[in-house]
Amino acid sequence: MGMTYDELGHFGRLRKLSRCGPVTMFRKLVDIWTHLSPTVVAQKVQRFFYFYSVNRHKMVTLTPSYHAESYSPDDNRFDLRQFLYNVRWPRQNNVMNALAKRIETARAREGKGAAEDDEAREAKRLKK
Repeated sequence: MGMTYDELGHFGRLRKLSRCGPVTMFRKLVDIWTHLSPTVVAQKVQRFFYFYSVNRHKMVTLTPSYHAESYSPDDNRFDLRQFLYNVRWPRQNNVMNALAKRIETARAREGKGAAEDDEAREAKRLKK
């Protein structure tokens, strides 16, 4: 799937415990995963929700099993969640891509402004 077990743990906890959808999960993970660009985070979230929606219907037919995570399924008789999803998530993916671009341009502006400020301070110091 292209994700580590640690990333899958983050996805699972945010989806199940925090009840995050794709956009909310993206917003939270951008703050948590600062080592990745927002575009990469958006791609990972989109990939996770693609596989989640492709495989969600299988949970309806399976019996509950034991998992050592706190978000493991209990008894699925009372699970009233939707089980057929549009695997493309068009609206959510468009919103995530727009947010990723906006965040990256804001970070680039901040980085550029900080570099210009440093250069101006250095030039001022050299003049003295």
